Amino acid sequence: MGAVWEWDDSLFLGTAAYYRRGRLPYAPGLADVLATVLGLDGRGRLIDVGCGPGTLALSLGHLFREVVGVDPDNGMIAEATRQAAACGMGTKARWVRARAEELPAGLGTFRVASFGQSFHWMDRGLVAATIRGMLRPGGALVRISDLKSETPSLHGLPHPPAPYAAIEELVRRYLGPVRRAGRTVLPNGTPGDEAVVLARAGFTGPHRHVVPGGQALERTPDDLVSWVFSMSYAAPHLFGERRDAFEADVRRLLQEVSPSERFSERQPSTEVFVWRKGLAEG
Repeated sequence: MGAVWEWDDSLFLGTAAYYRRGRLPYAPGLADVLATVLGLDGRGRLIDVGCGPGTLALSLGHLFREVVGVDPDNGMIAEATRQAAACGMGTKARWVRARAEELPAGLGTFRVASFGQSFHWMDRGLVAATIRGMLRPGGALVRISDLKSETPSLHGLPHPPAPYAAIEELVRRYLGPVRRAGRTVLPNGTPGDEAVVLARAGFTGPHRHVVPGGQALERTPDDLVSWVFSMSYAAPHLFGERRDAFEADVRRLLQEVSPSERFSERQPSTEVFVWRKGLAEG
């Protein structure tokens, strides 16, 4: 196993089925904020790059005429297709299995390109330049993520907090101290300097917006098991024959923390960075 990370197709292998239950949604009000900031009115097209199981694209679908999700993982594309059909967007949404580096892939032009906690997995300079060329005049690149700088209050929650740190320690016991990422590891974490990359590609900005969270959420052991298996660093295949033993240890930990099998946490706020296509052509 090499010390330098390179993308491979096992990065999110087997995680798609766990996303909907395990991952928390973006903060309520995200679509309204984007509609106001970007002047969205149900027309135009959205491309969601690194779309996963369609979570972001489908939540924003009513703001556009068409949404196109792009992801290299077969499981993610299959799950997105199922979710689109379930919510009545099967004819409005299109899902393309491809790496972001393979764009434009004949997909045409777009009003908005969104990246929901996915940009750091890509060849960012190449992808930023390509996406800029796919945006219509006045278009925007939007990078969306949980607000990492906040520490939500646990005061007043009805159940014990979800023991994320303890679960991650179990992951380290099984998989080692350096975070896994596909067939290799991430010894230095994912890259930063996003602003430099996007400015160099010809984008202007960013304008930052925070959509407040803070709502009390209830979680079950099944939710939290799904959460850990939805993570690239704890994808089910990484555990090999020890997968069932790992899950049993997680469930044992959860039972010890909350015999009632109920946990509480706060809805994270959502951070949005809006970058506009620069005036220069090309």
